[in-house]
Amino acid sequence: MTDMLEYERDLQARGIKFIGGIDEAGRGPLAGPVVVAGVVMPIDDIIEGVNDSKKLSAKKRELLFDKIMAKAIRVHVAVIDNETIDRINILNATKNGMLECIDELKTETVLIDAVKLNSATPTVSIIHGDALSYSIASASIVAKVTRDRIMSEMDKIYPQYNFAKHKGYGTAEHIRLLKQFGPCPIHRKTFIGHFVDV
Repeated sequence: MTDMLEYERDLQARGIKFIGGIDEAGRGPLAGPVVVAGVVMPIDDIIEGVNDSKKLSAKKRELLFDKIMAKAIRVHVAVIDNETIDRINILNATKNGMLECIDELKTETVLIDAVKLNSATPTVSIIHGDALSYSIASASIVAKVTRDRIMSEMDKIYPQYNFAKHKGYGTAEHIRLLKQFGPCPIHRKTFIGHFVDV
């Protein structure tokens, strides 16, 4: 965990105390929203096991999500729906969500996974940041669990697509069901044109 705090410790050494971490979940799926989470975590009271959400089991992410939400100094989650993604594209939708989180967190500096933003708040963009920064990794878990829960709810509304299983990602099963039933209201029209007429 010491390695995961390198960026936070460096900022603290420069007198910056209030540090945010931001990450997203759901840039790649064919359906559903992209979810951006921002957190401010206490650096002197870390949660063991926090890591890049993609490296954790769903059960582990759920356990860590509860711990992060209980311990976080501040949390904000932005959910950008598929219609917005289709209108302004996924990168701009993600950036808008990140800027919303920055505005709500009101930190001195924000650590972000890979994306570069034009923000009045100083940002540090870190490639593979969710595996290198405790703050970003915490945000990645919040974003991933939130989005997975949304897609599980969507599964109840549109059970024919099996969203609870693949969470809207372009798996062979999802593509097969998409071709069989056609798109539903939460499919991203700009993502599915290769598979069905939209």
